Amino acid sequence: MPRRDADPDFIESIARGFDVIKAFEPGPTGMSLSDVATATGLARPTARRILRTLEALGYVRSVEGRHTLTPRVLELGLTYVQSMGLWDTARPHLEQLVTQTHESSSIAQLDGSDIVYVARVSVPKIIALAVHIGTRFPAPATSLGKVLLADLSPEQLDRTLAEPSRSGVEARHLPARAELEGILRDVRAKGWAATDEQLARGVRSVAVPLRNGDGRVVAAVNVTVHAAETSMDTLLGSHLPLLLRTAADISADFAARDALPLSTARTVS
Repeated sequence: MPRRDADPDFIESIARGFDVIKAFEPGPTGMSLSDVATATGLARPTARRILRTLEALGYVRSVEGRHTLTPRVLELGLTYVQSMGLWDTARPHLEQLVTQTHESSSIAQLDGSDIVYVARVSVPKIIALAVHIGTRFPAPATSLGKVLLADLSPEQLDRTLAEPSRSGVEARHLPARAELEGILRDVRAKGWAATDEQLARGVRSVAVPLRNGDGRVVAAVNVTVHAAETSMDTLLGSHLPLLLRTAADISADFAARDALPLSTARTVS
């Protein structure tokens, strides 16, 4: 595999280590050395050395020639969430919202043309798609994504949509560019976005932005319901007002946290 970056400070071996971690697919059976080499495009000796290194660090477990990720990999994502203070700040507000609505609530941020879930409080309901911290969905098909895309400048939107989705999820309806731009204008005017089974059958949601102390949108928060149980009228008439109030409270806490001296902010997060 040739170097992917001409920057002399770019460390290719670290990039290849992340390639191996990202190559693992869901499932308990794991991957063989050949599977990993094929999925990453690495030579087998290189893939073997990376797997041995990751195993020594505790990120990979190897049994009888099959390799699986360990829960330690979750630390990589949790470090980001904790460094942003998102979970500690938002958790009590999400828990209160879920108590009020009896529905799941999540926070997501943009990563390319996908949303990535960074915080979640869920209720035990069967829906078409499993969601957990780190789950990715195509942003244009989700209420969270529409809120986040609506905050981008035209140039930023072009760059974002030019990146292919890495979610592996095929949405039921992915709006074309002209349709999406109309939707985003509507989101900017209303301050919220809703979807009705666009991502997957049975999934309805409404989302609003979360802002930091400078007023900049840093994430989005939603309420998700099952279409067979909750109508759009209930979602928008009953849950949206509670969601807007929750977002205002979280944003106020973000602003208060941003106003603290850096050392203090790190202590309270």
